[in-house]
Amino acid sequence: MTIISITDHPGLPVQPFLRWAGSKRQAVPVLSRYWGNRYSRYVEPFAGSASLFFYLSPSRALLGDINAELIETYEQVKNNLQSLLYELKNFRKGKQDYLRLRVLDPSGLSPTFRSARFIYLNRYCFNGLYRTNQSGQFNVPYGGDKSGKIPSDMIFSRCSLCLQKAELAVGSFENILKKAQVGDFIYMDPPFKVKAKRVFNEYDPSVFNQVDLQSLRDWLIRLDKMQISFLVSYAESEEASFLAQGFHVESISVRRNISGFIENRRNANELLISNRAPIDVIGHTTPILG
Repeated sequence: MTIISITDHPGLPVQPFLRWAGSKRQAVPVLSRYWGNRYSRYVEPFAGSASLFFYLSPSRALLGDINAELIETYEQVKNNLQSLLYELKNFRKGKQDYLRLRVLDPSGLSPTFRSARFIYLNRYCFNGLYRTNQSGQFNVPYGGDKSGKIPSDMIFSRCSLCLQKAELAVGSFENILKKAQVGDFIYMDPPFKVKAKRVFNEYDPSVFNQVDLQSLRDWLIRLDKMQISFLVSYAESEEASFLAQGFHVESISVRRNISGFIENRRNANELLISNRAPIDVIGHTTPILG
């Protein structure tokens, strides 16, 4: 098993416009070693902030997620960017505006306003978390001054150009994987389901569970039999070992932000599980940008 260390700021060619708990933004130079011109399409069933997608900027892609507001936001950035930016510029950073927007019922909003609200709440919420209550209402507290600022118009424009080449779909990872074809490269970064320790996995009322884990394992076997290449990133754990049986495995060291505070950041290992070895020589430590 190869151990690879990752720096905090790799420098992405195209930066994602969303923050996301568990994002693989710092790991994309290592993840990208599994991609190459041998693939005709990039597929990601757990899109999140889509850091690897934006880094690679593939000529064809399928991005899916169970989070309908997330996919709608990508659609608005793709097809209606100027109107979205206009709405976004009307919002002001601050706890009062944050709470005012958070309490709105998104079902009564226009798609453009709803997506602008999604981006605003994502930027200024605590630690980039996406969490809802049992009624499906976003309930993450305000993140304060450490949340940074809304990305520049240039970042949104570059993301919009990347998304022109992507098909977007709302659905479970199983339904997205049903669209897989020979020649695809599938990257999966599912919410962690780890029994041995507490790892953040709150995403929506239907949290990734043991049944999902078994389904994911079954899909890995099925994809391998179909000769479709995949890469899965997962916290080093008993569950990761279960997913990895019979496949190529690498371990990467990442900085994980525990509780959202700098003093609680620590290195943690994640496994990269694939049915194809990376492009470079196995055992060679890939140089990290930045």
